[in-house]
Amino acid sequence: MPHYGLLPRMVRVRQKIHAPKIDDYISALKAELERAGLKERIKPGAKIAITAGSRGIAHIVEILATIVGEVKAAGGEPFIVPAMGSHGGATPEGQIEVLRRLGITPETVGAPIHASMEVEEVGRLSNGVPVYVDRLALRSDGIIVVNRVKPHTDFKGRIESGLMKMMVIGLGKQKGAEVIHRYQLEGYHKLIPEAARLIMKRAPIIMGVAIVENARHEIALIKALKPEEIEEEEAKLLEIAKDLMARIPFREIDVLIVDEMGKDISGVGMDTNVIGRFWASPEEHEIRAPRIKRIVVLDLSEESNGNAVGIGLADLTTERLVSKIDFETTFMNCLTSTWPETAKIPPFLSNDRDAILMAIRCCGPIDPLKAKIVRIKNTLELEYMWISEGLYEIVRQDKELSERIEILGEPEDMQFDVLGNLVR
Repeated sequence: MPHYGLLPRMVRVRQKIHAPKIDDYISALKAELERAGLKERIKPGAKIAITAGSRGIAHIVEILATIVGEVKAAGGEPFIVPAMGSHGGATPEGQIEVLRRLGITPETVGAPIHASMEVEEVGRLSNGVPVYVDRLALRSDGIIVVNRVKPHTDFKGRIESGLMKMMVIGLGKQKGAEVIHRYQLEGYHKLIPEAARLIMKRAPIIMGVAIVENARHEIALIKALKPEEIEEEEAKLLEIAKDLMARIPFREIDVLIVDEMGKDISGVGMDTNVIGRFWASPEEHEIRAPRIKRIVVLDLSEESNGNAVGIGLADLTTERLVSKIDFETTFMNCLTSTWPETAKIPPFLSNDRDAILMAIRCCGPIDPLKAKIVRIKNTLELEYMWISEGLYEIVRQDKELSERIEILGEPEDMQFDVLGNLVR
């Protein structure tokens, strides 16, 4: 009979991951900007808009500051423009605050931040859909699009999250994002690439700076791309990013415990490429992701500023997380994307212990002491994790797994404080 109320012991492990990185990324970036001919594309006194998104990107402050410096050296007058669709509550002040939380301020990057939600239509797609671009960026003398290239959390395609999406969704502000999201999967697969091509013809895009991170959230690759190079090179960089992405090294999991979720961690709070849950369509599936019976998420990151979009991916959560939700911001984000499912709140328990116990119980008639449980900090940090004794025994008996996973200690009980929350 299952021993409800009991929890399995856990073992701390380290996953051995391939994580190439660029140590001197500043020099690499400068060399790329020179190779792509930045100086030749900037006239003296030219107003140059440099995009900054809402995602946490490794060394983004230093990257933006370097681009600002190189633009100034070429005789241009750079400014930062928030490119994040409806994030930040779809207000200029909210988007500036999102950047500030990422460390991006006029002082840290050496250029002013000009934020507005005003857009202008630059043309229409073959199906009549209007394409919008931030008015301040559009009226500049040149736009440098900066973004990380990575697998998207909603769909799988040749082009996913990167420079082209930044042009269409980010620079489109709330109006542009809402138009594209209204078409859901067609918008992702067809309209984003088509709209980005139109923007590169009608807006003064002079360059893209693409960043690929490794599994440790370090810079693995950085490329400066001419507009005519962006689409082909971004597709290649996406495949590299997929290969470098860290994943949970088990195929079958009963319960996944996620210590924290948040917009700074993933666009939908928890990376669907890691947890294998896509609400858009059954076809939008990451075959390398594990099959997980129940997901319990315990907290919301401070950097998410109350945006809990993606909480609908979890099966259970805690009162602590729910108390931190900014519903206006969360609803604005999920409704703009036309996926209300992402903000559905699962049952929430009074503390971590109760939430974990209930997640195990909701797996069906399994013995909790033998449950296959994985605990991670978040879906970005997967090098170190905790696994239950049931998985520990599998690792010990599986040669391939034992070569990939280093055991860092002996099985031990989960530690909770007096309120029933896990001791981090």
